[in-house]
Amino acid sequence: MPQTGKKFRAAAEKVDRNKRYTVAEGFQALKQTAGLRGTKFDQTVEVALNLGVDPKHADQMVRGAVVLPHGTGATVRVAVFAKGERATDAESAGADVVGGDDLAKRIEGGFLDFDTVIATPDMMGVVGRLGKVLGPRGLMPNPKVGTVTMDVAKAVRDAKGGKVEFRAEKAGIVHAKLGKASFAPEKLQENFNALVDLVMKLKPATAKGVYLKGIAISATMSPGIKIDTTEILARHR
Repeated sequence: MPQTGKKFRAAAEKVDRNKRYTVAEGFQALKQTAGLRGTKFDQTVEVALNLGVDPKHADQMVRGAVVLPHGTGATVRVAVFAKGERATDAESAGADVVGGDDLAKRIEGGFLDFDTVIATPDMMGVVGRLGKVLGPRGLMPNPKVGTVTMDVAKAVRDAKGGKVEFRAEKAGIVHAKLGKASFAPEKLQENFNALVDLVMKLKPATAKGVYLKGIAISATMSPGIKIDTTEILARHR
C-alpha cells in the first residue's frame, strides 16, 4: 500500500535515528509521529528495555507487574478461579468470568475470551491442569505478579485499572504497554516512569556490567524512538 509507506516515511523523517531523546522529548516526538499516520484506531504505545541480564539463569530473571498511574487505555477481560466468598468478591469487583472446575472445563473446550487470569491459592490445583493452554499465552497465574492471591477483589481492580505484567525475554528485552497514542505526553511519561523505575529496582544482584543498556518507545504503526538513559540512571544511583 503506497500511501501507508509514504505516511510511515513521513513519520520516520521526524525521528533522528542517531539521537537519544530525553524522556519528555521522546514522548513529544512520539505524539507527532503517531499523529502523522492518520490511522483509524488509537495506536498502542509500547516500550522496549534492553537489559544486561541472561534470563536463562533463574537468578537473573526480571519479572514483575505495575499498575500504571493512567492505565493502559485498553479494556481488560478478567477470569477468576475462586469459590465461595472469594468468588463473590471477584464478581463484585468486576471480574468478567468466575468459576472453578466449570471454568476449567470451558477453557479446555476452547473458551479464551479473557486477557488476565487470577486465582486464589487453593484453586491452583484446578488451574495447574490448564498449563498447556494458559502457559504459552502468558496467562498462567503467578504469585510474583499478584495473580495468585486471596485478595481477588484488589487483583481484579488492579487488572481493570491498568496493571501491566512484564518479564525479560530470551535476549534480555522487556516489552510492555504504556497506554494509547491519544494519551497526553505527560500521562505517557508518568506511566513510563512507573514501569521503568520498578524494572530498575528489580535489578538482579547477579547482573554484571551495564544493567540498562537501552530504551526505545514506539506506537503500533510508528517508528521507534531511542531514549537517553542518563536521567533514569541518575535517579537510581
